[in-house]
Amino acid sequence: MPAADRVAERRSLLLDAGLELLGTQGLAATTVRGVCATARLNARYFYESFDDIGALVVAVFDRVVAELHTTVDAAVAAAGDDPVARVRATVASTAEFVDSDRRRARVLYVEGRGHERLQRRRRESSSDIAGLIALEAAGKEPGSGHRIAAAFLVGGFSELLTRWIDGEIPVDRDQLVHAATELFLALGRVGGRLATPPDRSG
Repeated sequence: MPAADRVAERRSLLLDAGLELLGTQGLAATTVRGVCATARLNARYFYESFDDIGALVVAVFDRVVAELHTTVDAAVAAAGDDPVARVRATVASTAEFVDSDRRRARVLYVEGRGHERLQRRRRESSSDIAGLIALEAAGKEPGSGHRIAAAFLVGGFSELLTRWIDGEIPVDRDQLVHAATELFLALGRVGGRLATPPDRSG
């Protein structure tokens, strides 16, 4: 096996180990020693791919986000051109993605709230998702109203998924998807109105 392939294979094992630790035990337990032990690799191999544990944590997050985007894109493409079906596909595929592997939800929405680099990546990712949702809802280049509503809903959806997975919202996945879809569809109905300045004449 070429040396570059061996490096890539070891990096993948380290990312798998990072997902396991971050997604089950949390950021505090995700250490270089712990990751290497879980991956069954010598610590020197860690540093051939990552500068420090923070770099690994961000890379784990980025990989989960990329996998989520691939999953959602495929679901939306299969839904065709119907806007309602596309929104439902977005919601349903996201819920299935985090429900099928609860570690993903913890990485995406919970861990690293005090970790500066991870929080920055989380904000960037949320902004990208909100932009896509605003574009879908507007059916054209979204205005400020659609962007405001999309940002609000993306944050709310993340919180909803976290509470649902934790058992605080005792509904099945179909009920969750239906409710969240209705909320997302409301974005298209109110987004345009949000761009209109409030009437201050009274």
